[in-house]
Amino acid sequence: MKFKILILTLFLAHSSLQAQEYFPDNKGVKAKNNNYMVFENAKIHVDPNTIIENGMFAVRNGKITAIGKSIVVPENSIRIDLKGKEVYPSFIDIYSEFGIKEPTRAGNENGEPQYEANREGYYWNDHIRPENKAIEHFSFNKEEAEKLHKNGFGVVNTHVADGIIRGSGILVALKPEGTEGERIISDRSAQYLSFEKSNQSRQLYPTSIMGAMALLRQTYLDASWYAQGKSKNKDLALEALNRNKDLVQIFKTDDLLDELRADKVGDDSGVQYVIFGSGNEFEKLDEIKNTNATIIVPLNFPEAYDLEDPFMANYVSLQDMKRWNQAPTNLKMLAQKGIPFVLTTHNLKDEKKFKPNLLKAVEYGLDKKAALAALTTTPAKIIGQENKLGVLKEGAWANFLITSGDFFDKETVLYENWVLGERAMLENMNVVDLRGTYSLKVDENQYELKISGKPNDPKAEVKLGDKKIKSKLSYDDTWINLLLSSPDSTKTEFTRLQAKVTSKSDEISGKAILNNGSETTFTAVKTKPAADDSDKKEKEIKVFEVLPVTFPNMAYGNTSLPKQENILFKNATVWTNTEQGILENTDVLISNGKISAIGKDLNAGNTRVIDATGKHLTAGIIDEHSHLAASAINESGHNSTAEVTMEDVIDPNDINIYRNLAGGVTTIQLLHGSANPIGGRSAILKLKWGAPAQDMIFKEAPKFIKFALGENVKQSNRSSANRFPQTRMGVEQVFIDYFGRAKQYEQEKKNDKNFRKDLEMETLVEILNGERYVSSHSYVQSEINMLMKVAEAFDFRINTFTHILEGYKVADKMKEHGVGASTFSDWWAYKYEVKDAIPYNAAIMYDAGLTVAINSDDSEMSRRLNQEAAKTVKYGGVPEEEAWKFVTLNPAKLMHIEQYVGSVQTGRDADVVLWSGHPLSIYTKAEKTLIEGAVYFDLEKDKAMREEIELQKNLLTGQMLSAKNGGEKTRPVSPKEEQHIHCNTLEIH
Repeated sequence: MKFKILILTLFLAHSSLQAQEYFPDNKGVKAKNNNYMVFENAKIHVDPNTIIENGMFAVRNGKITAIGKSIVVPENSIRIDLKGKEVYPSFIDIYSEFGIKEPTRAGNENGEPQYEANREGYYWNDHIRPENKAIEHFSFNKEEAEKLHKNGFGVVNTHVADGIIRGSGILVALKPEGTEGERIISDRSAQYLSFEKSNQSRQLYPTSIMGAMALLRQTYLDASWYAQGKSKNKDLALEALNRNKDLVQIFKTDDLLDELRADKVGDDSGVQYVIFGSGNEFEKLDEIKNTNATIIVPLNFPEAYDLEDPFMANYVSLQDMKRWNQAPTNLKMLAQKGIPFVLTTHNLKDEKKFKPNLLKAVEYGLDKKAALAALTTTPAKIIGQENKLGVLKEGAWANFLITSGDFFDKETVLYENWVLGERAMLENMNVVDLRGTYSLKVDENQYELKISGKPNDPKAEVKLGDKKIKSKLSYDDTWINLLLSSPDSTKTEFTRLQAKVTSKSDEISGKAILNNGSETTFTAVKTKPAADDSDKKEKEIKVFEVLPVTFPNMAYGNTSLPKQENILFKNATVWTNTEQGILENTDVLISNGKISAIGKDLNAGNTRVIDATGKHLTAGIIDEHSHLAASAINESGHNSTAEVTMEDVIDPNDINIYRNLAGGVTTIQLLHGSANPIGGRSAILKLKWGAPAQDMIFKEAPKFIKFALGENVKQSNRSSANRFPQTRMGVEQVFIDYFGRAKQYEQEKKNDKNFRKDLEMETLVEILNGERYVSSHSYVQSEINMLMKVAEAFDFRINTFTHILEGYKVADKMKEHGVGASTFSDWWAYKYEVKDAIPYNAAIMYDAGLTVAINSDDSEMSRRLNQEAAKTVKYGGVPEEEAWKFVTLNPAKLMHIEQYVGSVQTGRDADVVLWSGHPLSIYTKAEKTLIEGAVYFDLEKDKAMREEIELQKNLLTGQMLSAKNGGEKTRPVSPKEEQHIHCNTLEIH
């Protein structure tokens, strides 16, 4: 390994293949080749926008020395005629694992995770590995290089694909012969990152993507702090991270939402990433554009589903069907939007799919110049090699392709791929196209010879009169050999024909050895050219009608995002949730996203009028405890994860958003799960279906965090629990310990301006200072009492006890503490700690004077919260208006947003629902759900959308069946079960 690095260092120091050699040579006399290679008469693609017709260029010692329409040809030159050929810069793949062996997976002898780092002198988290150097793990793989050569690649940027921060990569020229030192252009070409943990560690944290995002933010903060010389410990990982700051930062993601999340981490930390994408960027082009990132796009289009079985076809979602239909347009749409992108072979199971998929993208509208730029000039610029790679110019590396024609033509042959001036021969470019029909005369026999197939792999069909003659044609290095069987099938006699073909001609002649052994000549005269396959080509390249992208790009997606409207609801029964109570036959005017007027006989000019006679208008339902619209719920790696936030993992494509709008829900608190006593920060959302994740966040809402008590946090429901705490006593101690540390942190921070910023401690300090509210998962009265006492000991208050199924036992103490209650209406007996739950719980707490809400903790229940509220009328006699407040005004109060939502009064956000009847009735439907004056659910529109969904699925089914009948490979349908997420749902990231 030391020898390998020495060679590289010497190579880089001289930076030119023309540098003086100083290694001793004891092999004897050696003549150095200083000849020039001059290529002439070619169509040269200098770069995507510049072409030299009938141009020429010279190569010496791995570099281009001259290029142009005409150049001075040195005396010591080997001239190569490329008449009829085209030359392109060879391609660059900036995301690769070429030549790097996959790291060994860590053992797990005890079957339990490791929590502490095991690398002394490195960062506390094993998944942060910026000190990794690809140069120390690289070994040239000739077989894989040949596969890349065939796709036109001459250079790859490779790395160790292991960990969240993966370390530095190397830029490697795929020179067929030579040493690693000759091939490596840069030993520190980029730094690589991902959301994936290292295979070399059993350390559990992080278990979720939000944990990975928080870890990255903390690592960047620590690296900055470390650079100031404040640490008492030496940290080789942070030192490496600081060294690598000057490198291009390439972030690997796995799906479209993760692309945006990676950019969010980068924005928070002042880092601009180049992002390895998903191929689905077309679904969120504006958001991708706003990242300012260059996207690395894998050319890996989804296969069509096999939909011949109509029963199984029902299991395929419209989203998956649309992605198959729309994915080939992704590159075209990126280019039209002005989003820079490059292409990669990574994620391709079969490298032979690369060019067909590239040509498919071109057929679907990708400009050829944009395609070439994505393979040459754009990746070269990203890695700082724009004058050396990706272009054909004087002084650039001699990395080029020789083709039979336009590279983006299906029939074009890639003959040679030159890397650093060394040839990788793929096909013989001196092959003459012999295809056509010939009159073949051998001795006294007149045959009909038809040659078809590919120019470099021709096939022969021979007839003598009407009789087909068995034959075998071979074509190698300008020589053709044709073997003819005897017309008499009972005889094993052959006639052998041989000829040399050096140029295209309508006549071929050569030597013939007859079946009796005598020698003569033969002549084949072309009578008909090869058949025109243009019609066949059109059939082979099937371009289907492409469906428009919707927001989100799935069933019930909007063709455009809903816009604010000015609407006048006439003659409604209005549930105001104010002292005015319920108003009969009342008008409500919505203007500029607000409720602007309430009264009778309102007139608003040309405003849209909706007749609400016999219908009820209410504030939108608010769910204090929800887990919908999230890609992750728990970060279970530590017993305190106050550094993570649910805002990082909002999933705006969750169909339950639309379903909840259909149930009249407009606002939710997206809570972290209950895997640990101190969970993650909340996200309060408005359910703006189709909007970007960040636009769903309730901007005016205050900060919240989720705590948890009971069975989940002490891991009673896990078979192999090994994380503290494991008892209810331990849970209490976690709170005391962490808040004690938070107080100490705050004091030390005041005394030292350069104190290390800790995102977890910062959050806990916010709680102590009343800047962040606590919503705590709770069941058993003893723990409810415990947490209130802990909070009082540290001089803050719990804001909300959620679930709180034993709240009726301690309602008086809760009232004294000042905490609210958000509970289920009638859930019980689903685990041991809820055995004392009763359906009168909400009513008893309400009678005790608490602010009571009914929550869901379930995406199915949440769209029927109006019915859940109605149960409190039956169980406890809660008045109807007060029961309605349990799912509107009261959760708004618990979340401190009642000045914006939760009631129908002037000045409030126009988050309202028009119901077909009494809102607490099981027979009532939400007809229209508005958020800030925009209609996000409309019952009539929903009916039309259902019809459109069936039409689209039928169209796409036909396309997929046509694709299968056309010979395309299909994938089987496998039913997907929708996951219902609750507090205890765990992800292993």
